[in-house]
Amino acid sequence: MPRVFVFRALLMVLIFLFVVSYWLFYGVRILETKDSNYQGIVQYAVSLVDALLFIHYLAIVLLEMRQLQPMFSVKATRSTDGETYFYSLGHLSIQRAAVVILENYYKDFSVHNPALLTASKSRAAKHMAGLKVYNVDGPENNAPGQSRAMITAAARRRDTSHNDLYYEEADHDRRVKKRKSRLVVAVEEAFTHIKRMQEEEQKKAPGEVMDPREAAQAIFPSMARALQKYLRTTRQHHCHTMESIQQHLAFCITNNMTPKAFLESYLNPGPTLQYSQNRWFARQWTLVSEKAVTNSLNDGVVFVLKCTDFSLVVTVKKIPFIKLSEEFIDPKSHKFVLRLQSETSV
Repeated sequence: MPRVFVFRALLMVLIFLFVVSYWLFYGVRILETKDSNYQGIVQYAVSLVDALLFIHYLAIVLLEMRQLQPMFSVKATRSTDGETYFYSLGHLSIQRAAVVILENYYKDFSVHNPALLTASKSRAAKHMAGLKVYNVDGPENNAPGQSRAMITAAARRRDTSHNDLYYEEADHDRRVKKRKSRLVVAVEEAFTHIKRMQEEEQKKAPGEVMDPREAAQAIFPSMARALQKYLRTTRQHHCHTMESIQQHLAFCITNNMTPKAFLESYLNPGPTLQYSQNRWFARQWTLVSEKAVTNSLNDGVVFVLKCTDFSLVVTVKKIPFIKLSEEFIDPKSHKFVLRLQSETSV
């Protein structure tokens, strides 16, 4: 639940006190005495305006300018894949800093992809599944020997596991390049077909021209298989639906974009906001902090922002104060005299 912002609450209380006190004085000194001096009434109203203007400037300093100067370097790390970004923040409370981190998370961090994490888990499960221990001495005295055998076998497998990882990654890179080349060729052929269709439709009557949506639906099947295989190989298939791909294709056709521009969204995954909101939007974030969330940021503060699938671990470091001194060097101190001898050796 959001907490009270202290400075904002103080300013609101100050405004309330000023307005109430001025109206009380106005009722006592002017209404009850029935003062007919119009200039005094106007001067009294001007003093209220001056007081509110002073509070307005004070609010600008406390609420806006105070947080503009960078004072802290904030490191936000996603717990699942370790993706990290750094942000510079001013004097903010922990709660407001968490809001700033979440606003920047959706535009900076790549979309969370749980499919990329299953590869390491399956590799570890395969590694443990390859270890088998056979009991040859009987069930009564097999515990020490079994643990020793497990340790020895794990050490032996660990010596060769890096080779398995190397060949697995090399094979994956090869398959990605192969799928990518097929996808690029398929998309270029589809866009070439679109240009041919556009040239033919220019000769037709205005009512028979195909709109971009229909054109996208017409050429999508020719590239669908290559795109689906590439997205599955790179584990991005859960981030894109058939409807979203067709909408993006129609958008590219409408704006006369190239095949490279169409493929950019799939070959180079962008930030989280690029994808459909139901794919990444977390309906609830939980702020976990050992200190009160209304406290200001300090050096060494750590808090966690949790959602359903992952969490953001935020570490705060204070930007050091740099003391720069100047030293004046007299230009005359750099002068020197070069004396050349008249007799030189040949």
